[in-house]
Amino acid sequence: MYAYSFSEVKQNINSIFEQAIIDGAVQIKGDDGQVFMLTPIAAKKSPLDVAGVALDLTADEIVDFIHEGRK
Repeated sequence: MYAYSFSEVKQNINSIFEQAIIDGAVQIKGDDGQVFMLTPIAAKKSPLDVAGVALDLTADEIVDFIHEGRK
């Protein structure tokens, strides 16, 4: 795990974010000796959030398929 000073964070914030994503966390050390941990948070995504599929079907065709499947 990498450790950075506050001044390094100010100058290289984008690369430090990238490093946190790669390593899972980075430490930031303050001038007063305090240490902070920067960890990325996984985006919350619904398991039902899936990409659609273009079938080029009309609404009537879809209804017909449903009726056919219920017989």
